Amino acid sequence: MSKSAENRISQSSKRAWRNPWVIGWMLLLGVVLLINAGMITLAFVTGPGLVDKDYYEQGREFERNRLKRIAARSALGWTAHLDMPEENRLGTGAVYRFSVVDRVGVPVDDLEVRIDSYRPSDAGADFSARMERYAPGMYQARLSFPLKGYWEITLVAQQGEESHELIKRRIFVLGD
Repeated sequence: MSKSAENRISQSSKRAWRNPWVIGWMLLLGVVLLINAGMITLAFVTGPGLVDKDYYEQGREFERNRLKRIAARSALGWTAHLDMPEENRLGTGAVYRFSVVDRVGVPVDDLEVRIDSYRPSDAGADFSARMERYAPGMYQARLSFPLKGYWEITLVAQQGEESHELIKRRIFVLGD
């Protein structure tokens, strides 16, 4: 084979893959793809990053009353449980059931219970649903989510003037 035939560019030439510049660019591309995959994973695993309209005032209030809320929740001694469907589908209602007993096992009946549903990517889709009491210490609500994707639900129980965030979960709503 002549010298000029060796130096010609060809589609079947394997010499480019041995070039340090090509190897370097491929490694750089691989690192960028790995970092992007890691960031996408973190976006799904970590908190929703929701920002309230009055976040500054809520933050100050939260800090002032944090220890009071912890003490009040401990003093209650409630045991709360939320039964959720294993699968949530877009547009189909699913029943969520909540039960609560005090420290001696007596059902807590005098509560106003609601589920707040937050959509991390669309605050306009957020909604709340009131849970109805159907047995002593047991409440239920049928939720129908308007959009597929991740939602954060928070169960809030109000007893008299005091409000308690008891359970917070992140769920995924499947499409059609």
